[in-house]
Amino acid sequence: MSDYRIPKVWEWKQDEKGKKSGNQPVAGSRFEQKLPVGQQPLQVYSLGTPNGLKVAMMLEELKEAGVKDAQYDLYKINIGEGDQFGSDFVKINPNSKIPAMVDYSYDEPVRVFESASILLYLAEKFGQFIPDSFVEKTELMNWLFWQTGAAPFVGGGFAHFYYYAPFAQEYPIDRYTMETKRQLDLLDKHLADKDFIVGDEYTIADMVIWPWYGRLIQGELYGNAAEFLNAKEYTNLKAWTDKIAERPAVKRALNIEYKSIK
Repeated sequence: MSDYRIPKVWEWKQDEKGKKSGNQPVAGSRFEQKLPVGQQPLQVYSLGTPNGLKVAMMLEELKEAGVKDAQYDLYKINIGEGDQFGSDFVKINPNSKIPAMVDYSYDEPVRVFESASILLYLAEKFGQFIPDSFVEKTELMNWLFWQTGAAPFVGGGFAHFYYYAPFAQEYPIDRYTMETKRQLDLLDKHLADKDFIVGDEYTIADMVIWPWYGRLIQGELYGNAAEFLNAKEYTNLKAWTDKIAERPAVKRALNIEYKSIK
């Protein structure tokens, strides 16, 4: 039984770290910032988190597919140091989350934020990794929206209480483990008779899902989470994970170098 009692009105208790890099109950920039802009048409500001990895995978897949106009500069936004709250980054993404991108190939720069939105933008811009069929494209969109709605339960819910929280709490760990395993089971059943998320073709649906669920199955996220979740029981999901892990573009994305913004 916890001693905590819910107050009538919540008040934020700020710590010194929170002034620059921690979460706050307000949006907007916290300090002046000048982000570098390189020579390539696509300027990407990101980090190697699951959401950041999606964009790196897509950019490297476009390179692998021979799309010459998909050249990019990739800059590191250190979220531990609060880079995402600088004035220039907030102009690109007012939500202060990585990844974010600016496309300078048009008369006016185009900002794109939210990882799934960036992948959809690139897929439609270059006509790659997105189906032509209206029905198949609708199925792809189903899974894009599923991932954006489902992953916060894994990252912000399960990962936080299982791995990041200062002390273990049974109720939230049980709650978010239950939901995470339900999602893993959903993917495992969906992939029972499919090579990829949308049938026979590798698409951006695979790219948005793999960095979260594939990496979790591999044991690359949140310490011993794969063992805790008994990830080995999801055999179809494991086969899909391993197949994508062997793609040259994915291997490059996992080891990509980020330029400094300093």
